[in-house]
Amino acid sequence: MILVSLLEGLDNDRYVHVLLNHLPVTGLAVAFLVLVLGPILRSHRTTLLGLALVGVLALSAYPVVYFGEAGYHIARANANEVGDAWLEHHEHLANTWKWLYYATALLAFLSLGLGIWRRRTLWASVPLIALLTAACLAAGAAISDAGGKVAHDEFRFGDPPAHHEGGEPHEHEHE
Repeated sequence: MILVSLLEGLDNDRYVHVLLNHLPVTGLAVAFLVLVLGPILRSHRTTLLGLALVGVLALSAYPVVYFGEAGYHIARANANEVGDAWLEHHEHLANTWKWLYYATALLAFLSLGLGIWRRRTLWASVPLIALLTAACLAAGAAISDAGGKVAHDEFRFGDPPAHHEGGEPHEHEHE
């Protein structure tokens, strides 16, 4: 019964977005801990594992953004006026910060490769990757906060954010 419900939900882009959106936030937080523990423990393998996890979990932002964009119309149809303002803000933040996730993934994978090839380079790259990962976590917290307020009145404190002017036209309006 639960498996059938899950499989039916995978047909809904918004549902898949909600399932995956924890990976680049909670998963990346765990990857960050593994990454910083590696040098503290002076463990080459733990550090390599941390870099691999950071790379994979930062890259998981791609399907989260993809399914979020695909499920945009469903979310907008279900949102009230205040929820719609939060949805616009959520989308704006996701589109602004997704590149940080992609860059972090790329640099984590490069660092992983270099760390396997030349062990000494590993220790030099970890602080940069840790800093980028922390920045992703901060961006992810803001993105998630806005996303949670789309459908959940109980999480809304204060006014919704102002409409984002001066940027590109809303990509969903052209469909």
